[in-house]
Parts: sequence; C-alpha cells; structure tokens
Amino acid sequence: MISVAESFVIRIADVSAAGEVRRKATALSAMLGFDETDQGTVSVVAAEAAKNIAIHAREGEVFVRTLREGEAVGIELLAVDRGPGIEDVTRAMRDGFSSAGTAGIGIGAMSRMSRVFDLFSTPGKGTVVLAQLWPRKTVHRGSEPFQVGVVQLSKDGEEVCGDNYVVLQDEPDVLLVMIADGLGHGPLAHAAAAEAVRVLRGHRGVTLERLLELMHAALRPTRGAAASIVQINVRTREVQFAGVGNVAGAILSGPTTSRSMATHNGTLGHSMRKVQGFSYPWPADGVLIMHSDGLGTQWKLDKYPGLSKRHPALIAGVLYRDFNRGRDDVTVVAAREAEGAGSRS
Repeated sequence: MISVAESFVIRIADVSAAGEVRRKATALSAMLGFDETDQGTVSVVAAEAAKNIAIHAREGEVFVRTLREGEAVGIELLAVDRGPGIEDVTRAMRDGFSSAGTAGIGIGAMSRMSRVFDLFSTPGKGTVVLAQLWPRKTVHRGSEPFQVGVVQLSKDGEEVCGDNYVVLQDEPDVLLVMIADGLGHGPLAHAAAAEAVRVLRGHRGVTLERLLELMHAALRPTRGAAASIVQINVRTREVQFAGVGNVAGAILSGPTTSRSMATHNGTLGHSMRKVQGFSYPWPADGVLIMHSDGLGTQWKLDKYPGLSKRHPALIAGVLYRDFNRGRDDVTVVAAREAEGAGSRS
C-alpha cells in the first residue's frame, strides 16, 4: 500500500521518477474514489507529464493536489520544467506529435483526457503544464467564481513545509486567501503556520484585523509566523487585505499594472503592533498574487506575454520556476475570476 497525502510534489531528475509520480497519483485517485477507468486516466496523464520533464528538460517538479468543489473531488497535476521550451505549441497539440520515449499519447490527447488543461511555454526557459482530472461520474460544473493556482515546496532537506495556506470559496462571489510562513523552516515552522490556519478556520466571519490578533495570541507558544490575508468580493469589486511580516500580496490588472499591498512589520506570536487593514479596488481583469519570502519579489508578468490571462496555476508555476530563491520554503497562490480565464473545460 502506497502512503500518499492529498497534496505532494515529486522532483524529476530522471525517467525513474515518472514511475513514482504515476504510482502516487494513481493511489491518490483510488483514495478519492476514482473508479478503475478513471484511475487509469490519471496514471497515463501523470506518467506522460513526468516523462516529458525527464526526457526533455534539465530538471523539474510535478505538483499534485486534491481539488474540491462542493461534493465533487478531483486531482490537479502541475508539471513545471526548466528545459528548452516548446517552439510551436500549436503543432505539439496535434495528434501524432509525441516525444520519443514517452507514453506516446501526445499533449493533444492529454488535453482531451483532462477536464481542464492548459500549457504555457517559454523557449529557453521551460514549460508549465496543467491537467485537472475529475471522475466521469462526477458532475463538475466548474461553477466556482474563482480559478486558483497553488505551488508549495519545502526547503531542500526538510520533510515538512514551514509554510501553510488556506483558500476558501464557500461564500458566493467571495474568495478568502491566507498564507502563513512559520519562522525559519522544518517542524517548528510547520507547527506555527498550522496554528495560524487553525485559528482562521475556527473564527470565520470576523474581520481580517481581528483574525491576525487572534493568531498573534495563539502563536505565542510557537516559533511565530508571518501571515497575510486577502478577501476579494466580486460584487463590491473590493479587496480587503491585512498582513504582518513578509508574506507579499499584489493585484495585477493586465500584464503591466501591479499594485503591491501593504503589510505591517512584526511576527505573529512575538511582536505585533496594532494591525490596520487596507482596501483596494478589484479590477474586472484582476489577478491576485500572494507568496511567502521563499519567492523573490523582482518578478514582472509583462516579461511573459499572454501569461496574465492564463490559468492561475500556470502563473504560480512560472513564478515559482523562475523566482524561487532555493533556500527556504516557498508558497505561491494566484487567483482570478473564472470568467475569461485561460483554461478549457
């Protein structure tokens, strides 16, 4: 029996790692109630995504996470590589085009086997491939008001991540996102970030400022953490934001307009002055980007033509790939309104 979590990441250095991705993704699908046919689909898509990295890229990762929409449950595969990229994506999507040594089904067939599929490739930098798979018997309406992408990876050598995050869409037209970054890394940082998540889940409905005050009190016995919380309301076209420490948040409108959101100095559980929340307008084409300090802050989406209109998972994957500092835990969350996003279903 394979032990598998509801989300995990596997680094790809050679073809043998593709077998681990296939086995663990298939085991996750079985645990989530996929039937044998649907498990087979997950197995094929996972193997192809991982083998493409192993054969054509210098290095990469496959991120796997569970998706939930009401009673529906699915699996997301996000393959991130640092290879040569794809010169002609349209040709690569055609039937009959397949990379030597892979399962041979091709990217076009991977797209048809997935409920949601998207791809972004930059020649000379690499490719990010998104596949979301849901059981055939599941009625997945794709009716959530937001599309969300998440990438999370622990520091090299650590078994647990010192970051944690929450994404909640259970109120109509409202998205709540928090990233908590435990001080340092490893189990003690993990425990601090987990406590911040526990407080948020246990105190729904209070203001963002009050949430941070409650976290500050609860984290006193821990190592402490930085945390930022965002609430987007698409009815009022407004963003509420509050943060303590170095978890960054930004609102993008188009590829060139970016507004950073202000956080307060301090560490939850140790030192925090009175928290002030901030309000920002939410543009119709808005993209939310949040990340822990494991990601550099020098990124600009205008360096990637067309990326701002693609599925947020691709945005998170590209930013992780190109701006990961490589010496700390890293979490990236990207979100946009579902209408007009770049995925297909």
